[in-house]
Amino acid sequence: MIKIENLTKSYLHHKAGRKYVFKDLSFEIPSGQNVAIIGKNGAGKSTLMNLLAKVDSPDSGHIITEQSISWPVGLSGGFQGSLSARENVKFIARTQGFRGSSMLEKVKYVEEFAEIDDYFDLPVKTYSSGMRGRVAFGLSLAFDFDYYIVDEAMSVGDAHFKKKASDAFEAKVGKANIILVTHGMTQVRTMCDLVIVLDKGKATIYDDVEEGIKIYQNL
Repeated sequence: MIKIENLTKSYLHHKAGRKYVFKDLSFEIPSGQNVAIIGKNGAGKSTLMNLLAKVDSPDSGHIITEQSISWPVGLSGGFQGSLSARENVKFIARTQGFRGSSMLEKVKYVEEFAEIDDYFDLPVKTYSSGMRGRVAFGLSLAFDFDYYIVDEAMSVGDAHFKKKASDAFEAKVGKANIILVTHGMTQVRTMCDLVIVLDKGKATIYDDVEEGIKIYQNL
């Protein structure tokens, strides 16, 4: 279970002043459920995703859970560009508590998953966006979490890699749960048990996925 309690998040706009994304937002994500977070552009989906992943911090309020939550699957913004993929993966594995042979297993997994050959030992700043996405996706799946946050991640790469990524991710489902942030209703229908619709700073939970999708499409 993930409990969002009185969550407030705002940003300071250089012209419009302080803009609130959420004010005292409260709801619960029940245990054992695959969840879709949907809403119009600007509804706060990415903000909520980053707060859940601890990529960002709220102004006030709490996110309460005993479950481990991933960073957004496929997120490549945290790579150090002057380091190679191998060096980046080693660093992140160490931050997750892996050392020695267990760390090297993580590196090997990402190297084989990404399929970028010799580029794996070249600086990340020399990579195309697709190559960065491949490494980031493999890195996300190299670690075990209770919840994986997915933000359009399976759009990365060519048809071969998309299938490989999808298959690898499906293998995680059942052992863990997902929080899917997307505009793709096909993924919502096939992967999720309930829908959270964000609108005007509020979150409404729909146990009926089709009902949630209908509400979202009528916003």
